[in-house]
Amino acid sequence: MKNLIKFLFLISVVAVGFVSCKKEENKVLFEGGTAPVLTSNATAAMVLDSTNAANRIGIVFNWTNPEYKFTTGPSSQNVTYILQIDTTGSNFTNPNIQEVSISNDLRFTPSVKEFNGYLNKMGLKYDMAHNVEFRVKATVANNTVADLYSNVVKIVITPYLDVALPIPVTGELYITGNALPSDWTNNPPANQKCTKVSITEYSIIVALTPGKFYKFLTNLNQWQPQYGVKIGSGGTADGGDLGLNNNTPAYSGDPDAIPTPGSSGNYKVTLNFVTGKYKVVKQ
Repeated sequence: MKNLIKFLFLISVVAVGFVSCKKEENKVLFEGGTAPVLTSNATAAMVLDSTNAANRIGIVFNWTNPEYKFTTGPSSQNVTYILQIDTTGSNFTNPNIQEVSISNDLRFTPSVKEFNGYLNKMGLKYDMAHNVEFRVKATVANNTVADLYSNVVKIVITPYLDVALPIPVTGELYITGNALPSDWTNNPPANQKCTKVSITEYSIIVALTPGKFYKFLTNLNQWQPQYGVKIGSGGTADGGDLGLNNNTPAYSGDPDAIPTPGSSGNYKVTLNFVTGKYKVVKQ
């Protein structure tokens, strides 16, 4: 009996040791990586030109592989690189920062239109030089390890005006719909005329009725052009993508109506044609 007890005890010790070894063998630890080094083949000041919109900008951004390493060796996981674009002094905390995701590649060369679009979406004034900074953030799938950031590359760039959606050709915009006392009409009263903040932005503060809808018109006594929610984009009462019908092949078919918020009150509705977005904020 004593021999049997010793034998069973020995087996249990071996089993525990085997399990511990297996756990130790399966434990993968992150050993680190190297921050990517970002370079650009051109850093001189540049003026973007709309006549070259379809061409490559001439700037090629390159960066090094961060070489993420684990106890099992070099990482086999996909690495996503995010080129961050911001203005000098914002330290990449600007709420309008632009981020371009590039998977498993170590270079980026945008078109003039694409590059200009990032600057327009940041709200930078066109035909004016701006100090712009770039850096790359390297991140591993599922955020299993800390992100690594590159050095900063600086370039002075002058963007041109470009819009995501055609601006009102009349320079006027009116709100209409059953969310307002005048209901659906293509001849809304003067108090439903929007304020022209700039040639690319309009806004209006108006009382909206819950559970209703509205759109925007540019010409009195005409239903087109009209602006609303881009069809199929899922715009909400808080904001979304703008849609347009101006009777052209590129913009045909009425956009969806914008839904009102769930509670009554005064709201500021802003339409930005550079970003192609509308935003609704309670006042």
